[in-house]
Amino acid sequence: MSDKTPQKPQILTFGCRLNRYESEVMGQYADGLGDVVVVNTCAVTAEAERQARQAIRRLNRKDDQKRIVVTGCAAQLNPQKWSELPGVVQVLGNEDKLQAENWTNEAIASGNQVSDIMSVKQTAAQVVTEFTGRTRAFVQVQQGCDHRCTFCVIPFGRGPSRSVTIEGVIDQARALVERDYKEVVLTGVDIASWKSNKDDRLALGDLCKAVLKAVPELQRLRLSSIDPIGFDETLWELLATEPRLMPHLHLSVQAGSDMILKRMKRRHLTADVDQLVQKLRSIRPDIGLSVDIIAGFPTEDDVYFQETYDFLKEQAFPYLHVFPYSERKDTPAAQMPAVAVAVRKERAAKLRELGVHSSKQFHESLMGRDVHILMETPDHGHSEQFAFATLQGELATPGEIISARVIAGNSDGIVVERR
Repeated sequence: MSDKTPQKPQILTFGCRLNRYESEVMGQYADGLGDVVVVNTCAVTAEAERQARQAIRRLNRKDDQKRIVVTGCAAQLNPQKWSELPGVVQVLGNEDKLQAENWTNEAIASGNQVSDIMSVKQTAAQVVTEFTGRTRAFVQVQQGCDHRCTFCVIPFGRGPSRSVTIEGVIDQARALVERDYKEVVLTGVDIASWKSNKDDRLALGDLCKAVLKAVPELQRLRLSSIDPIGFDETLWELLATEPRLMPHLHLSVQAGSDMILKRMKRRHLTADVDQLVQKLRSIRPDIGLSVDIIAGFPTEDDVYFQETYDFLKEQAFPYLHVFPYSERKDTPAAQMPAVAVAVRKERAAKLRELGVHSSKQFHESLMGRDVHILMETPDHGHSEQFAFATLQGELATPGEIISARVIAGNSDGIVVERR
């Protein structure tokens, strides 16, 4: 009789933090299916899909005995296309991948399982107690999106917005703290749309407040990407008064030109973002701000691009996440007059260069400041502001939070020494 422990499946994850979280859920359910490789796809850009297809072909060439299960947003949107790739034995939909009963040999052998994501009305809390190789943990608070930005297919891959209960989020956070995680990140597709199923007056800030109160041992709470107009009064109160809510926000801005924002069908204009940023910096002067930006959106001429460039330069966001526009089939933006691909890439490069300068400025502004670093390796981690930190001198234990002082800053991050 063999005493070998059944292998865990290999999981390749593309895309967002929510996908990473869901990969951990699948890893728990599929424990023991060692000859299975799960490819968790992303549909945000054509490049993300291309990388996933390439990975599947590479996996099959390396070992054609492995059973490849494909899931994620791209698989949800076009299951037939993914099932035709070599080595793929099953395509699982986004809702189906989170059902434990679909992670058996019998279920995998039964063929594709892709349910109608648009008919899903609820989302259950998934208690994940281990995030492989990570010192911060993720908690899903919300799923799906009710908005229809003209460039985006994600609502059709994720379904309508639906929220995890306050009790479910607290249970997840508590379980992670018991496993000695110091920092928890609240994640979802559109976390600003979180609502209580018992009292629709309660919003995201109320959820954060409830988690911090119910789990006093939680040292750091962080938010993932949030819509610029998604700030409720309780969230503002916490940002001003609660040191355990980290001074870092990832804002889904997308453009710095009002005309382009209107054509994207975003719910904010540049004045809204400017007002938000001024208020954030007035109450948390050290706040780190990340923003998503699309370069070369259809109809973006030189004037509109310059408006975005000037706006980003003025705001001096320290962390720019810039993506050249990518056509998504059946979206309104794909029918608009396109910007040449070479121009999109050129504009994205200019914005990223601007981002390097802004990062350097921000990190230099932290010099002399006392910070607390969540260590991810013995000599690297992230500060409260999500600045990448290099520790000089005595090494630390991954997973611990150390007190340190910033002694230098550059475009890559900060250099710190223990206090």
